[in-house]
Amino acid sequence: MVEFAMHHAWLVPLLPALAFLAIVFLTRPWPMLSALVAVAGIVGSFIVSALAAYGVFTNPAFKEEPLVYAVRWFSMPGLQIDVGVQLDPVSAMMIFMVSMVASLIFIYAIGYMKGDPGFSVFFSYVSLFAASMLLLAISSNLLEMFVAWELVGLCSYLLIGFYSHKISAREAAKKAFITCRVADFGLLLGLLSLQIVFGTLNLVELSEKIAHFEQYTTFGVLSLIAVLVFIGPIGKSGQFPLHVWLPDAMEGPTPVSALIHAATMVVAGVYLVARTMFLFHEVPNAMELVAITGGFTALFAATIAVTQREIKRILAYSTVSQIGYMMLALGVGSMTASLFHMWTHAFFKALMFLGAGSVLHALHHKADVWEMGGLIKKMPVTGWTFVIGGLAIAGIPPFAGFWSKDEILAVTLESGHYVLFVMAAFTAFLTAFYMWRLIFLTFFGDENPENHPHESPPVMTLPLIGLAILSTVGGLVGTPWAPYWGEWIFFGHPHHVEPNYWVMIGSIVLAAAGIYLAYQLYCADKTKARAKELAERYKHIYTILYNKYYIDEIYLWFNHTIIDGAAKLFYLFDIYVVDGVIVNGLGALTCLFGEGLRVTNTGRLQNYALVFFLGVLAVVVLLAFTGPSAASLIVGGVK
Repeated sequence: MVEFAMHHAWLVPLLPALAFLAIVFLTRPWPMLSALVAVAGIVGSFIVSALAAYGVFTNPAFKEEPLVYAVRWFSMPGLQIDVGVQLDPVSAMMIFMVSMVASLIFIYAIGYMKGDPGFSVFFSYVSLFAASMLLLAISSNLLEMFVAWELVGLCSYLLIGFYSHKISAREAAKKAFITCRVADFGLLLGLLSLQIVFGTLNLVELSEKIAHFEQYTTFGVLSLIAVLVFIGPIGKSGQFPLHVWLPDAMEGPTPVSALIHAATMVVAGVYLVARTMFLFHEVPNAMELVAITGGFTALFAATIAVTQREIKRILAYSTVSQIGYMMLALGVGSMTASLFHMWTHAFFKALMFLGAGSVLHALHHKADVWEMGGLIKKMPVTGWTFVIGGLAIAGIPPFAGFWSKDEILAVTLESGHYVLFVMAAFTAFLTAFYMWRLIFLTFFGDENPENHPHESPPVMTLPLIGLAILSTVGGLVGTPWAPYWGEWIFFGHPHHVEPNYWVMIGSIVLAAAGIYLAYQLYCADKTKARAKELAERYKHIYTILYNKYYIDEIYLWFNHTIIDGAAKLFYLFDIYVVDGVIVNGLGALTCLFGEGLRVTNTGRLQNYALVFFLGVLAVVVLLAFTGPSAASLIVGGVK
């Protein structure tokens, strides 16, 4: 079975794709049957992924040589494109993680979407979403990956705007789609440049050729290509300044938020950078760009999350921040630390998004955490699993987030990026603070008498329990004393960061300080007076953070003033210059010449005879007054 799964890994994206087709063309009138088809497709994908991953991680040969099999997709003189599968530790980990988390989210969605008129449509969309992401993960060339990349973008548009009767959902879907298309234009230019310069988009062939890029191009051109390729992940993974779409993506159903923010769309950018590390490794400046973008985004988004009030919006900015951590690790040269954090983040972030969905389901979609409180008494499973997720993301041992976050801090410090290390450490403190601010306001403290919560059904709580277990033990594969992860997930050669106990102790202290501060402001103080006093005392800072540094407003101003203004100028130029002066002017000039020629070109023989007679008469008169010499000159000129 293991051998079969490894050589038929193409079934991993195919099964949910078939589920999508079956729902669209066969089972759509029967909602529960559609849900079962979708769950069967993703669970089947998970089984194949698990077997294939087992085969990869038990065979040392895959550390050096991936399993690649492909068929010819497109061929013409000078260009051949194959579509196929590349199975190695990185792709095996990715399809295993995505299919596992997606399976739990699909099961959860059966309870969350119950009674929704678009129930079958929703499961068809998420099946296509999962198929696209899994295809992206196992693609053997960048063009095939780009097709899957765009399919993921299409599915995100459909799912974010799923509640199309809401204006906010429609606008959020358009915002996500347009923002990501801006970034994807840069990525497409980068891929076209790679094809032109190196003659291939096959990952294995590219890695070999770029290692000797001097034979094909200059360092400057390669640097430009690396920057263009990185623009795509900036948009897809919600990095500054193209992060603005991601918080608005909360307009979609909560299972969609969990899919987008935990295991699929936003980590696609990180995965693409990791997959093309052979390119970025040759361009140190591009690596610095990745590290600085990630480190800045991590801190930037964390400061915004501190002031937000909507439960899913806080989690959204947390995702932007955590993806920044992953980019930071890639930028300082550690694929191991980056993908390790991707692995653990998928568990605890999916857990918290599904927990938030359980809360919204119980409170009839009341999203303001300040209007909640005391929910852990009525929703113990949701509450305590959410607490586990909060401990994991805060970095409290032995939960999963502690191991991966600390490895990122350690590799950043070891690489000599001291400013980025300080930024990442402060981000860890803010993460613990804002996440436990959410937990204390939502689950602890006094109950809101206007709320009448109830625990979610088992179909929703069982996936929460499963993700809570993974959030607890999922990080043990990457501990310093069990370096199983680092032996397999790496770029170049395995690199084990020596355990830095000072970093470990410091990060625990920062996390504990963040949790303690949140407790003092939002739990111990029943009236929240101190928190309100701080917000009032630093009103200007609070307002800036609450309004997200006014980045959205800046973009709106730019669109309405610069782009719309330029469009108006072009419109006026077209109407009054191109259409008015040039086109109409040429037409008027043509009419003028035509009117003049009409006088001499009447079509009447007697008029032409008169003109001929007058011409002869003029010659005779000229001869009479000037003599034969002038006449001969005229005759010669006519000849």
